[in-house]
Amino acid sequence: MTHSSEDRHVPVMLQRCLELLRPALESPGAVVVDCTAGLGGHSEALLEAFPEARLIALDRDPAALKLAGERLARFGERATLVHAVYDELPDVLRELDIPRVQGVLFDLGVSSMQLDEAERGFAYAQDAPLDMRMDQTRGSSAADVLNTYPPGELVRILRTYGEEKQARRIVEAVVRERAHTPLRTSARLVELIREALPQAAKRTGGNPAKRTFQALRIEVNSELSVLERAVPAAVDALAVDGRIAVLSYHSLEDRLVKQVFAAGAASTAPPGLPVVPERYQPRLELLTRGAELPTEEEVARNRRAAPARLRGARRVREVVRA
Repeated sequence: MTHSSEDRHVPVMLQRCLELLRPALESPGAVVVDCTAGLGGHSEALLEAFPEARLIALDRDPAALKLAGERLARFGERATLVHAVYDELPDVLRELDIPRVQGVLFDLGVSSMQLDEAERGFAYAQDAPLDMRMDQTRGSSAADVLNTYPPGELVRILRTYGEEKQARRIVEAVVRERAHTPLRTSARLVELIREALPQAAKRTGGNPAKRTFQALRIEVNSELSVLERAVPAAVDALAVDGRIAVLSYHSLEDRLVKQVFAAGAASTAPPGLPVVPERYQPRLELLTRGAELPTEEEVARNRRAAPARLRGARRVREVVRA
């Protein structure tokens, strides 16, 4: 069953994202980058809310980008869509000859379309080939990871990216299985996980496969290493008074964003200086106190908003190069 992008995508914390970015995007000629266009929900709202602004929308998933393009077609030349991963932002801006932007938005995690289309293999509740690539034109699938990675590496991935306490038991079950039959489907993986876990672990925290699927998705798409490059690059791309908003969906992403923002908002001056020279002054001002959460009303309307964490910052000065 096919849906339009409007049917399938309810943008998370939309009004709060617009509020955070608004002061930077109301002047004519402002450029805003949606680094994770998905099905175009946030992009569309940005173009509607800021009629003088130009939008650059990036996504690594060609199928999502096509649907977003249909949704944004009515805005004509105000919207430029680019097939790119978000750590490629500096290259995209260079090619478009845009030295600085006034706003950047990240909505991390899996898009509604990727979760809803069973054949993509993201959802542990539906049987599908174990793929999980956001861009199916390149890279290794989740099946490749499960069937070829050394056991120790699989344990590390499940522990680090899924915070899975039972990683060793799950990997032992995977290794036994793959010795005679390669793992190909999400249903078989869910079955193995259920069989591997002790009874107590099955009774807590929702679907017992959730953490393993998260870990595999992060590994397949290099999500954390991409984000580690992308957030500092986005801060560098901001003009003075430009603003950035980042929506994260698990603690690993949020911690990384928090670290980048905190470093930018801190003075780098050696202790004891009577007057702090400009080159040591903070270059970011934090716009959120900690991470903001969706309201109960929003979560009731859109269950996918439940784990969201939003952080925002404003660029307060240029970096003075030595």
